[in-house]
Formats: sequence, C-alpha cells, structure tokens
Amino acid sequence: MSKLDIVDMAGAKKGEFSIDEALLVLDKGEQAVHDVVVADLARRRGGTASTLTKGEVAGSNRKPWRQKGTGRARAGYRQSPLWRGGSVVFGPRPRKYGGKINRKIAGLAFRRAISEKLAAGEIRVLDELSLEAPKTSGFVTMLKSLEIEGPVLFVLDKIERNIALASRNVQDVKIVKAGNVSVYDLLCYPVVVASKAAMDQITARMEPGTGAKAGAKAEEGK
Repeated sequence: MSKLDIVDMAGAKKGEFSIDEALLVLDKGEQAVHDVVVADLARRRGGTASTLTKGEVAGSNRKPWRQKGTGRARAGYRQSPLWRGGSVVFGPRPRKYGGKINRKIAGLAFRRAISEKLAAGEIRVLDELSLEAPKTSGFVTMLKSLEIEGPVLFVLDKIERNIALASRNVQDVKIVKAGNVSVYDLLCYPVVVASKAAMDQITARMEPGTGAKAGAKAEEGK
C-alpha cells in the first residue's frame, strides 16, 4: 500500500491515506499519456477558420465580358479563385480537431499520470478545504501554511463558492473537480493538492473498468 499524509489547512498531520499498489502503473502508459494530451490540446482548438467556395461568393453567373474580341483572357464568372475577391480552392472550413480516445487508453494514461505524481511526492492530501469568507488573504495564508510556492492544482470533490472566489485572483492556481481533472492538468502543475474526498474519487477512477470510463469522459471534456 502506498501511503500519503493527510494534513489540515494549517499543515498539521491528521492521518494517512492509503492507495492500493495494484492501481499504480509505472512500467507502461507513456504513449497513452502522449496520445491523450495531444488529443486534449487538439480539442481546444476553435476550428472556426472558414473560407468561401465559389458557390458562396456573391455574384451572378453572368460572364464579366464576352468570350472573344476583347483581347483579354476568357473569363466565365467573377467568383473564380483566380480573381481577387473570388473563392478559395481547398481552403479551411469549420471542423473539429482531436481524435477519439479509447476508454482503456484514457484510463491507462490517467493511472500513469497519477502514479508518476505519487512516485515524485507531488501529491498532498488535505483533510478538507473550506473558508469562512471569500477572501484572497485567507487562501494565501493557507498556501503559506502548507509551504506551497508556484503553480498548484487543487482537486476537490466539490468547489465551494468561497473557495472559488478566494482563489480566482491568485496567480498559477487552478481548482477542478476530481471527476474532471485531466491528464494534461496533472502534467502542467508540479504540485497537486487534493481533499480526502477527492482522493477517494481519484482512486475510483483508477480502478479498471469504471475508472477507464470516467477517465475517457474527463478527457473528452464533457
């Protein structure tokens, strides 16, 4: 069993959180992590680039000038892609980027990312995270008590209003729900702070079967 210390917001130890070693994966899954991250970033592309075909450019089917006798090249219609203001041949059209990720691949990638974080000691477990008032000073005080500096990812079972308001002005801090945390999030932040309830959900996502399904849904962005 892999064990993590559970601490309160002041940094005092409150217990231990155990993770079954059978759920951890460190000997495979590198390619799965790569595929999932590439697909995740691709899905974030807008895909809104669009050009007009000759059927969409304004204009009639009337010839700009007669076929012969003018000394100019023949022209059939003003929507021609050879002309300025005309159509575009094989130009970009609205589309969706990113391919489909197999559920087993998504689950393996998530397990590998979590396992690497655990092996590196980059995951901390909080007994609970709550603030009495939505003040940034209270959130910053909590970070100092936990000796956290730099980018940090908070993973919670539910995001309370006070937490969301108090953290939104703190630089390099992101808060996500345990069911929505992605492999890309885990790779981007060197420190992950999760509540005990969130760690229970993360452990459930690492289970074969249901864990793979949840991981695939999270990577698809729901």
